[in-house]
Amino acid sequence: MQAAGALTLVDAVYPRTGVFVRDLVREAVLILGFAGFVAGCAQIAVQLPWTTVPITGSTLGVLVAGGALGAKRGAASMIAYMLMGIVSLPVFAPTSGVTAGTWDIHLILPWSGSHYIPWESSRGGYVVGYIPAAFLVGYLTERLQWDRKPWVYLGMFLGNVVLYIPGVLWLAYLIGSGWIHPSGKPLADLVAPTVTGTWDKALIGGLYPFIAGDLMKLFLASLTLPTAWAVVNKVRRR
Repeated sequence: MQAAGALTLVDAVYPRTGVFVRDLVREAVLILGFAGFVAGCAQIAVQLPWTTVPITGSTLGVLVAGGALGAKRGAASMIAYMLMGIVSLPVFAPTSGVTAGTWDIHLILPWSGSHYIPWESSRGGYVVGYIPAAFLVGYLTERLQWDRKPWVYLGMFLGNVVLYIPGVLWLAYLIGSGWIHPSGKPLADLVAPTVTGTWDKALIGGLYPFIAGDLMKLFLASLTLPTAWAVVNKVRRR
């Protein structure tokens, strides 16, 4: 096992061997494995009646992936996740319940994932946002070891903020451009239909409903990494 100064959690749990082929396979397993982890988290979804963007467990998966893998591998894992959805693997959150006035809840099984090209979906900006979010959390993990310090919650919060920037911007762009949702209705009629103003719609449909849930996910993510490090260090001492 690597020295106690391992840069990331996965380096401590699954150390490099020094053999090129084995380490290459190791990197692929880690990147694809955490992409699959985010896909599983995405299947925990709550569709609200006033937006086409669901509340999902994806954020938790993204933050944990970045913290566990580090900056480059965390970003690579989210790129892999996005590419899986682009090539039609059902890894994104379910797309049911997108009609205005409809609630929909899905809890992992039966698997009901979706796939789409991010720039052709009102949810696509968030998927793109996973990449810089994982990179930032991973960077803070590698450079400052925030995954083992009280600063971990701030690091997760910053990653979450970065995630929402492209998500809300893209949603606002589609609303303002008159984009037609796959249901056949203008997106502006599905997102906060009783509200006027592009930015008001985008914030109500793509940010405000998610704040409470994201605070809970941030808390869980901020507990996961330090707890895992505590277990790893305890095993090392034996």
